[in-house]
Amino acid sequence: MVQLIIGEKGKGKTKVLLDKVNEEVLNASGNFVYLDKSSKHMYELNNKVRLIDASNYFIDNSDQFIGFISGIISQDHDLEKMYFDNFLSISNCGDEFEAVLSKIEKISNLFKVDFVISLSKVESDFSEAWKNCIIVSL
Repeated sequence: MVQLIIGEKGKGKTKVLLDKVNEEVLNASGNFVYLDKSSKHMYELNNKVRLIDASNYFIDNSDQFIGFISGIISQDHDLEKMYFDNFLSISNCGDEFEAVLSKIEKISNLFKVDFVISLSKVESDFSEAWKNCIIVSL
């Protein structure tokens, strides 16, 4: 499953994402990973959540990003959920963000890992197919 938290830059998406991960990890049976463009939010996350600073891994395009998250999943068979903050920055997907989301959805279905993704877009930027995945629009 892919869930989206959307809104313009500075509207509070990161706070919503942090609250969501910290609430959900309390009832988790598997592992949680939080990807961000820095380690700035390290102390705001529950210590059961693994924070990965994606800027340390030289991800230059969306294909490398997909390979990166596939590698994370391949190394952790107990992975339950992944959270992506600043999705457009960490994935380097630009205008092809829906194509990248489609690949993530395929990965989710194949490996039974859920994704919660925060991105700086508004609802009108999405095709109808993706609007049902929006859980918060700020």
